[in-house]
Amino acid sequence: MKKTTGLEHLIKSTGYSLKGLKSAVSNEAAFRHELFACCILLPLAFWLAKDKIELVLMIGSVLLVLVAELLNSAVEAVVDRIGTEHHELSGCAKDQGSAAVFVAMIIVVITWGIILFA
Repeated sequence: MKKTTGLEHLIKSTGYSLKGLKSAVSNEAAFRHELFACCILLPLAFWLAKDKIELVLMIGSVLLVLVAELLNSAVEAVVDRIGTEHHELSGCAKDQGSAAVFVAMIIVVITWGIILFA
């Protein structure tokens, strides 16, 4: 297979990314819930932030949850692809992916809490 470069590579990569987002929306309830929260919190950030730094922190923390959820879903898909039987390492991988999402959510709470109430 010929390796793409330049504009062709950018176009194909964008297509793969959009396909991944579509898959997450279609197949991952948690991603849909977090995306819904994102649709509420992002406009709210524009309204509540006092300056550009606060705005970037508020938006960035929310988007970080989506990134963590996408990576968690990817880990779960790979683990499930390998096999559905219970294995300690598979469980650890899934639990740690879930923990990453949880930590990202804590970052949102801390960031928004400090900006809005401190």
